[in-house]
Amino acid sequence: MSFKEFNDCKALLDMIDDDEYVMKYKHHLETKFNDMIDWFLKEKLEIYTRPLPAYASDNRKVCLLDLYTAVKREGGHRRITKNNLWAMIAKEIGFDYNEGEYMRLLYAMYLDVLIYYYKYKSTQEKVQEKEEVKTVVDSRQSRS
Repeated sequence: MSFKEFNDCKALLDMIDDDEYVMKYKHHLETKFNDMIDWFLKEKLEIYTRPLPAYASDNRKVCLLDLYTAVKREGGHRRITKNNLWAMIAKEIGFDYNEGEYMRLLYAMYLDVLIYYYKYKSTQEKVQEKEEVKTVVDSRQSRS
């Protein structure tokens, strides 16, 4: 899977919805997830200065896929920030509690806009599908 347009990112994020799939193909998905982030940062945001893979303050590699799935599982960025759960997220993905604020920062730097854009595009797609269904129904009703 290569990334040439945002729909490629959307396809990968849709696949990651399935926890069993993620566990089974984690190594491959981790690589693709980083490729997706790299593509999004460069092509959509024109940011070329964020290194991948990401590293914690102690120079340990942070698996952004793990960070993404942990945040998603706990209700998303806003909920975790509101309830001050970043320390728990850090612990859940193998870091000390004191790395919580750093995990929040990494999420904001690498994932926040990507996930916002994904949700926006997904919602836009659903609205478009509803409009298409309505158009078909309206055209059938006008024929009768």
